[in-house]
Amino acid sequence: MHNGEDQPRMRILIIEDEPMLALDLQNLLEDAGFDVVGVAGKLDKAMTMIECTPCDAAIVDANLCGVSSSPAAAALAERGVPFIVLSGYSSKQQAAAFPKAMFIQKPCKPVQLINALKAIRIQQ
Repeated sequence: MHNGEDQPRMRILIIEDEPMLALDLQNLLEDAGFDVVGVAGKLDKAMTMIECTPCDAAIVDANLCGVSSSPAAAALAERGVPFIVLSGYSSKQQAAAFPKAMFIQKPCKPVQLINALKAIRIQQ
């Protein structure tokens, strides 16, 4: 039987500027069996973490303290790291900045996010 326990835990980078939401996401993901390898609340930190911290996927807020996170999304895409854009904006409002992203609109149900990450793992 294949129980999933023999697979390494999927490493997730969280790029989110609201500290309470980032903490909630981290707790949710860890409880669901993912490893959170880092949390970045500002674009410059996100760019450094993308460059220096290996991850299997990322959750990216579209707007970090009033700055578009599209450079972080481009850096992830360049490295072949799949990511989910978690945003209060609709996917239509953000499509040009995040052309290859999977979108989940805030607020979302935790199961929606977990299932999206599991779908990414299956595709890898």
